[in-house]
Amino acid sequence: MKTPGRRKTAAATAREWAVVTGDGKSCLEEITKQGLVQRTGLSTRDLRVVDPVLSYPSSIIGRERAIVVNLEHIKAIVTASEVFLSNSRDPLVEPVQKELESRLAGDTQKGGQESTNDVPRGGTTKPLPFEFRALELCLELASKRLEIETLALEKEAYPALDELTHNVSTLNLERVRQIKSRLVGISSRVQKVRDELEHLLDDDVDMAFLHLSEKLAYQASVGQSSRFDFYKQPPQSDEESDGSGHDIESEVLTEKDEENENETVIGFRPNLDELEMLLEAYFVQSEGILNQLTTLREYVDDTEDYINIMLDDKQNQLLQMGVMLSTATMIISIGITIVGLLGMNIHISLFEVPPSVTFWETVGGVIGGSIGLFIIVLAYYKRRKLL
Repeated sequence: MKTPGRRKTAAATAREWAVVTGDGKSCLEEITKQGLVQRTGLSTRDLRVVDPVLSYPSSIIGRERAIVVNLEHIKAIVTASEVFLSNSRDPLVEPVQKELESRLAGDTQKGGQESTNDVPRGGTTKPLPFEFRALELCLELASKRLEIETLALEKEAYPALDELTHNVSTLNLERVRQIKSRLVGISSRVQKVRDELEHLLDDDVDMAFLHLSEKLAYQASVGQSSRFDFYKQPPQSDEESDGSGHDIESEVLTEKDEENENETVIGFRPNLDELEMLLEAYFVQSEGILNQLTTLREYVDDTEDYINIMLDDKQNQLLQMGVMLSTATMIISIGITIVGLLGMNIHISLFEVPPSVTFWETVGGVIGGSIGLFIIVLAYYKRRKLL
């Protein structure tokens, strides 16, 4: 009896979203999960990607009526006319909302004719659709954050690594360990963004799903609500036809709608040039950031190799010193043994010689013999290349 009640309460729980419209106006709305599903056409599984409580890797997912954007600190749902920002109270999200308001308001005032987001085509400019401008802003802010973190890490890493090469201490080793940990984390984040952009650029069907405005315009021209077939157009080649003369280029890749299979299927071929140029620009930028991190990683590895060589050399020096000390101890022990034998209370003819002469001759002989034996042993070590 309690389980259904709990499920109903969880489904009816509203969460605050910052909603930014196409004219740059924004407001905070309490929207339930079911209400958001109705407004965006997304599934509850897609909404988990932008849940601030859950941790998902960076991704850009195109759906029938919305784009799910999860890039670094930006978790947003973009439709053809609105942007829903999750976790709007987060200090990292507030600048995104303000920048989005400013950018969209500025584009509205310019009428979309002189915007920096305009894409030239045939000598004229055509404003980017709303969803592309919003997506571009998300990519720009995410890339800027990664770039700032990379520059800050480089500024801290290179002096720390140089200091470590001059002074191998526990403090410097701990600093480099923390830097290396941050380097691995940033590299994985940049790599994920790069891989996501590369995946979109390599898949025309996924890019076609991001054309929300064109899909709505196409539906309006057809006059009915339909799901789409996206035609993939690979480059023409002499080998792209089979033996029956059927051209593979005319193959239709149909995206199945499991929720409603009775809708009419419409052939939809959006122009991918604008989106491809947009994604390509940020793909190149992410590739550049990744190259910076790779260079820093190589510098860290080179420094580690240099430190290991230094430590190995010091260890070899310590081993050599240990061998020399052990040899000296052995020879001194021999001298002590001789002195002990001579110190026994036994009557021999040596004791009948005047003590002043015998004592110094004995001491000189023991010391000289020990030094000579030590030199002979060291020469043997050198000859055998043990030292």
